[in-house]
Amino acid sequence: MRITHHPILEFQRGRKVRFTFDGREMEGYEGEPIAAALHAAGVRVLRHSPKLNRPRGFFCAIGNCSSCLMKVDGVPNVRVCVERLREGMQVQTQVGKGDLLESV
Repeated sequence: MRITHHPILEFQRGRKVRFTFDGREMEGYEGEPIAAALHAAGVRVLRHSPKLNRPRGFFCAIGNCSSCLMKVDGVPNVRVCVERLREGMQVQTQVGKGDLLESV
């Protein structure tokens, strides 16, 4: 199931693009939220809570909560529910709270 309507973002389905998620090649549409592309590909767990390691999925979809924090192109703590997909992005499951110094 592909998410086509977003609560705060307007996006038109762009061209089909390829990106990787934890090293696996996937496809989505340019401009849609990364989380929407992951959801369409069957990915339901976006991260695990740092303290109790509980699975977190697509929740608020407006960038308010921290359920969708992932590492994108080496940058941690990216809210993939509002970050738009681009060709060649490398999306990774973030472990822990993410370290901004790691991306420098």
